[in-house]
Amino acid sequence: MIKTYYGLPEEVIFCKDCVISNQRPSSTVEFKHTKNEKKDTIGFADDGVCDACHYQKVKAKDISWEKRNKSLIDLLDKHRRSDGGYDVIVPGSGGKDSAYTSHILKYKYGMNPLTVTWAPHKYTEIGWKNFENWIHIGGHDNILFTPNGRLHRYLTQQAFLNLLHPFQPFIVGQRIIGPLMAAKFGVKLVMYGENQAEYGNNPDDNLTPTMDKKFFSVSNPEDMILGGKSVKNIIAEKQFLLNDFAPYIPPTAEYLESKGVEVHYLGYYLKWDPQECYYYAVENTGFQANSERTEGTYSKYSSIDDQIDMFHYYTTLIKFGIGRATYDAAQEIRNGKITREEGVSLVKRYDEEFPYKYFHAFLEYIDITEELFYKTIDRFRSPHLWNHENGVWKLRHAVWSI
Repeated sequence: MIKTYYGLPEEVIFCKDCVISNQRPSSTVEFKHTKNEKKDTIGFADDGVCDACHYQKVKAKDISWEKRNKSLIDLLDKHRRSDGGYDVIVPGSGGKDSAYTSHILKYKYGMNPLTVTWAPHKYTEIGWKNFENWIHIGGHDNILFTPNGRLHRYLTQQAFLNLLHPFQPFIVGQRIIGPLMAAKFGVKLVMYGENQAEYGNNPDDNLTPTMDKKFFSVSNPEDMILGGKSVKNIIAEKQFLLNDFAPYIPPTAEYLESKGVEVHYLGYYLKWDPQECYYYAVENTGFQANSERTEGTYSKYSSIDDQIDMFHYYTTLIKFGIGRATYDAAQEIRNGKITREEGVSLVKRYDEEFPYKYFHAFLEYIDITEELFYKTIDRFRSPHLWNHENGVWKLRHAVWSI
């Protein structure tokens, strides 16, 4: 037996319909049965097809999007205001998904959204341009929230060194900025875009329109884990105070309930398709694709606002054998944009590409050396995924070789 890390299954299995493998974190790797609103199950255990692909078939055949749209209108009518106040919070960066969400809520459904942005670590040039276009062309009010830079850089550094997950502090902030701002401004509805369950997290989460309350269940802020350390230990080791962590501390479910705040996913009500969101954003908010494809993949329009973003996906390649091209190709296969054969070819060509463009900016941002970067990267390679031969790391399993 070869040692495995992170509780991953030893046997690597690729989905027969797309290019994702059972090494994807947060997935139900046995392709378990799950319930939906019309049938007892979606998916068929051990049929070699991932939950995300099964759910795509449910979206195509088993969901009445007309009824879901009616439910959305009922929800919005419940919260709609006529006194000039904001009636929905839309978190986002001005990328294609948040641009689509905020614009369609305002101009099709007649809501008055306040958009809120948890700032990227380091804006790319195209990311800042799209952010400005979202506000000035898309026509939205916005609050750009930038957390304590010294603390955020430290947390990002520690998340890379301890977890090989440099995006963890950003994800925490991005997830809770909406509910925090809703409570602050007296807005009772928060609308995020798609639920990540669409891409392979617990598929049962697709059956509810609201965010799981487990994200708002922190009882003692000092026990929170950020960057692989407890807040209490960080305070003891560094010159930070508990108050510095305020933006990372989620409001409790009880607090949100007392304020009447509901957190929903637009993707539950409207059939979500990332490429169609892109087309909509281009036409309505001035969104622009990058002039060059993103390193590690073939696309030019997805997650292009943050210089650190590329290293998030590179670290998923190291830990799980799944890079950015795999994620992009898998969802585009499911949405009928490319064939599986095309997806396999794109993964083979781009998935293991190193993100050189912002490499030195990343090292400077988290204050580590190039030597420590590679040492850390290699420490997190699971032996069941990687083999070291003649000084070169190679994946033991690849979707193009099965």
